[in-house]
Amino acid sequence: MTLNPMCEGVETAQGVPLTVTGVAQCKIMKADELLGTASEQFLGKSVKEIKQTILQTLEGHLRAILGTLTVEEVYKDRDQFAALVREVAAPDVGRMGIEILSFTIKDVYDDVQYLASLGKAQTASVKRDADAGVAEANRDAGIREAECEKSAMDVKYSTDTKIEDNARMYKLQKANFDQEINTAKAESQLAYELQAAKIKQRIRNEEIQIDVVERRKQIEIEAQEILRKERELTATVRLPAESESYRVQTIAQGKQAQTIEAARAESEKIKQLGLAEAHAIKLVGKAEAERMKMKATVYKQYGDAAIMNIVLESLPKIAAEIAAPLAKTEEIVLIGGNDTTTADVNRLVGQLPPAINALTGVDLSKVFSKIPGAKA
Repeated sequence: MTLNPMCEGVETAQGVPLTVTGVAQCKIMKADELLGTASEQFLGKSVKEIKQTILQTLEGHLRAILGTLTVEEVYKDRDQFAALVREVAAPDVGRMGIEILSFTIKDVYDDVQYLASLGKAQTASVKRDADAGVAEANRDAGIREAECEKSAMDVKYSTDTKIEDNARMYKLQKANFDQEINTAKAESQLAYELQAAKIKQRIRNEEIQIDVVERRKQIEIEAQEILRKERELTATVRLPAESESYRVQTIAQGKQAQTIEAARAESEKIKQLGLAEAHAIKLVGKAEAERMKMKATVYKQYGDAAIMNIVLESLPKIAAEIAAPLAKTEEIVLIGGNDTTTADVNRLVGQLPPAINALTGVDLSKVFSKIPGAKA
């Protein structure tokens, strides 16, 4: 059965009158003992009377519990309030053979605007908290958005870095692969060229061997031809030539011996002539040396007189040398207003002693001063 307990104007622990309505679901217990108890309690009563009895019991407990709680406890925690009413009322209705299946608070209100004022304060607080929450939410959202954006940028940069690293690694690996491929190609090309060179070398060796064999055969043929020609030459030329050579050699040896003997005789002749000529030159040299020695003795003995003699003997030669240019002169013309010929001749003669002194080192003035009767 469904019951709607209601308490109007019940004061709470704070003295605030409240009106509380609830909903209770009840049933009669089926146990034999409890069923008998219920029969005793409600025998001869109608359903309305039974509901009224149970309702009054619930309302009594609801008033009693409501007087021990504050408005906030009743308003804010209705489930705990309903559980407390059910817990307190259950034993009483149980003794009547009735079981409370559920009990809930349907409504709580008052006539003094306490709940409204409390709601306004709560609303303002909630609104304030809501605004703060919105601001915090916006702030947190901005922070979160910035963090998300930062995370996104970090992820982007990290991804770009990984992409660049992968690209670099790809390029490096590609370069390594290209290098290996190029190296393999180069090695293959070199191996091919080397093998081709070896084949060419073997072919060339075979050709050289063929040339060597052909050359050997040619040499053998030429050797046979040379032997044949030597035999022919020996028979036709060498033997007659050797005979003629022996004859000529014998004649040459005879002429050589004759020439050597003639040369020896001529050499001896020249040697004797040279010795005689050298002896003659030696004698002439000795005579000339003796003559010069005697001259030196005479010059030393006679002194300046001998030197004067040499000078006087030399004067004709000096005069001849001086007059040599005049011998080629056809005529001499003297130009001048005065007759200065005698003076010029005297001046020329006066310059002769210094010239002789310069040529021979002999001072004629001193020599003439030593001659008796001569004047310098």
